[in-house]
Amino acid sequence: MADSGSSDSIQPGNNQPGDYKGVAGPPLEKGVSHTEHVDLNANLEAKIKNPLEGLSRDELMSRVHIFAEEKGLTEHIDVLRKGALVAQDPENFEAIDGDETLTPEERAALRKEVEHKWRLPARLYLTIITCSIGAAVQGWDQTGSNGATIFFPAVYGIAGSSTRDTLLLGLINSGPYIGSALIGCWLSDPINNWLGRRGVIFVSAHFCIWPVIGSAFCHNWPEQLACRLLMGIGMGVKASTVPIYAAENSPALIRGALVMSWQMWTAFGIFLGTAFNLAVFYTGSINWRLMLGAPFIPAVPLLCLIYICPESPRWYMKKNRYADAWKSMEKLRHHPLQVARDIFYIHSQLEIEFEIMKGSSYAQRFVELFTIPRVRRATLAAFTVMIAQQMCGINIIAFYSTTVFKENGSTEFQALLASFGFGLINWLFAFPAFWTIDTFGRRSLLLFTFPNMAWTLLAAGLFTLLPEKSTERAAAVALFVYLFAMFYSPGEGPVPFTYSAEVFPLSHREIGMGFAVATCLFWAAVLGMTFPFLLDRAGVVGAFGVYAGFNVVALIMIFFVVPETKQRTLEELDYVFAVPTRKFAKYQVTEALPWFIKRWVFFQRNAKLRPLYTFEQKKKEEASEVVQQQGLVQPPPETPVVEDKKKSDAAI
Repeated sequence: MADSGSSDSIQPGNNQPGDYKGVAGPPLEKGVSHTEHVDLNANLEAKIKNPLEGLSRDELMSRVHIFAEEKGLTEHIDVLRKGALVAQDPENFEAIDGDETLTPEERAALRKEVEHKWRLPARLYLTIITCSIGAAVQGWDQTGSNGATIFFPAVYGIAGSSTRDTLLLGLINSGPYIGSALIGCWLSDPINNWLGRRGVIFVSAHFCIWPVIGSAFCHNWPEQLACRLLMGIGMGVKASTVPIYAAENSPALIRGALVMSWQMWTAFGIFLGTAFNLAVFYTGSINWRLMLGAPFIPAVPLLCLIYICPESPRWYMKKNRYADAWKSMEKLRHHPLQVARDIFYIHSQLEIEFEIMKGSSYAQRFVELFTIPRVRRATLAAFTVMIAQQMCGINIIAFYSTTVFKENGSTEFQALLASFGFGLINWLFAFPAFWTIDTFGRRSLLLFTFPNMAWTLLAAGLFTLLPEKSTERAAAVALFVYLFAMFYSPGEGPVPFTYSAEVFPLSHREIGMGFAVATCLFWAAVLGMTFPFLLDRAGVVGAFGVYAGFNVVALIMIFFVVPETKQRTLEELDYVFAVPTRKFAKYQVTEALPWFIKRWVFFQRNAKLRPLYTFEQKKKEEASEVVQQQGLVQPPPETPVVEDKKKSDAAI
């Protein structure tokens, strides 16, 4: 059982500022190195520095010994010395000499993690599988009521077209999102502190089993609403924790793909839900009860597997339980040298984080999401991509596709079959995001897919104006709904959770992610509650037209406030989000948009786009030439700059 206490129990020691006892290693993320600390609460750019840069070998070894003695790791002192040197300069581990010279086996292990990044220890694969199950639970929970919605209103006496009945139906369907947004997401931070990552997932799995089973036995709408609210608490805690757990247990080289996989396997859960709804259609009057109760199934293996997985080493280190962190990391890496290097890196990261946070409370960190300029810009960007997921209209299909297809003139079975097709396409077209999210980029995917989602959704609505019960009408509506899903799945599907998990600085990542997920699920609740009313008053064409318009609004918001983050280390993102929003928006209007029109509307191949961000290395080289040639002093840059990203996959 986890010990209690503050989540910030790392102690800074008694040294002077900038000289912490036991500090060792650069931040966990690979890339930029620096020599001095900065205080996030006093620095608008919130840059995280590397305390190892410039340390002599003797100084570094001294810190290793202090660290090992303080944290009870003296039995690993030899490999820690080697790990510290690798951590200090991960690109040149081959050049380490003296007593710490790496053995051929150790060098091979470091090369292997770069050349064969998916050759992972079995326990790490188990962790990945368990996190994928957690995402599938989320998806099936979301779609369990999709098919049942056309049956249970009559049983509960709310099948009429009155405002009361339509709002009650929406309230029941949005119950999980109300529970998540108002309670579950905000419990993530304190429960993580008390129970650890595995404990949170274990508790959330219970909320995804018993209330779900209970929902199959409810006899009136208040009982059903209570069960779905309780289920939502588990959904919110889980959605805010599983991506963090996967990221903390994974090597940096595959962290992005794992975070992105949350949405892909959520889509798989939606597909499973639509398939099950179709399978139990002919079971008689209990079919809707089976549809509502079935989502508990994947939560059972989640409950059983989570404690076989290692706890997050980073969580253990926050609790000052370094011996446990070492044992946990041993299960997640192939070689002890990798364990020593990563423990050393993470420890340094936590020391910097402690100094940045200065013991700030949960409430203070929440306020800082909106008061520290660098963090505020990340909050705005994460808020935008998360609310855009609801504005795009995907969940009017995920929640009510069966109802929409039935309104379109399909039979109940045909409507369920069409929903199954939607679930399958939504899952399959998430796979391309593995190759595009880090090549085309997050922002580019959104800017490309949102216009296409707008016109496909509008077309689906317009085709409902064809004669009722005609084959052409049913086929056309299904076709454009499927096209809509094809554009959604590689764009707004995977981007929000990936983007939100990476844009916040380390000190605010958990609270920031909780806020982002709460934003997404709160507006999902609003959508789920209002769509039956909108559908009843405006019809399919009116409802789809409204959300087509929302797609255009979301596109404009993304264009002005969402920077690109692809192929940037987390340290480099501090520079990206240090650029004022006004400056970023002005650049999009005066530089990026004119270039796009010239290049892709008028096909002017010689059109050039002036970059907004200037690479620091290039800037230094250019300035150095000026200094050498003219004897000038380099002026300070007018805008935040981004250091050139080192192409070293060997770094953490």
